[in-house]
Amino acid sequence: MGPPQRQSVARISKELGIHLATLYRWRRAWRLQGQVVPASQKDPESWGSTDKFTVVVETAGFNATELSGYCRERGLYPEQVGIWRQAAQDANAQPLLTMSDQKDLQKRHQEDQREIKRLQQELRRKEKALAEAAALLLAAKKIQAFWPEDGDD
Repeated sequence: MGPPQRQSVARISKELGIHLATLYRWRRAWRLQGQVVPASQKDPESWGSTDKFTVVVETAGFNATELSGYCRERGLYPEQVGIWRQAAQDANAQPLLTMSDQKDLQKRHQEDQREIKRLQQELRRKEKALAEAAALLLAAKKIQAFWPEDGDD
């Protein structure tokens, strides 16, 4: 059994006879209250991190039966909520950078930028030298075409 069909706000407005602006205002108010009301008609996997985190927080104390009911109401799968819960738990697993680490990282970034700039300048210089050599070679070939080096002079 799949999730319930999602309907667009325009379709709901037409079916119920409620103005679009009213529905959007209600949806915004619900979102401000912290309820899960996705801002789009996207698949739950495409929801924003705020909506996913809200679902995780809302379902934190649910047992399997309550979670299943919650998921049915919102067109979710309990497995999705489990994955989102694990992602939320793993979000802080990476240690934060200390101030000295951030300064070191910024210093390396500046050094890398200087190196990139130096290499770009060197590349431009070499391209100019190559273009000059190609122009001299072309000029030499044209001169040879006009004055062949026969030795008949």
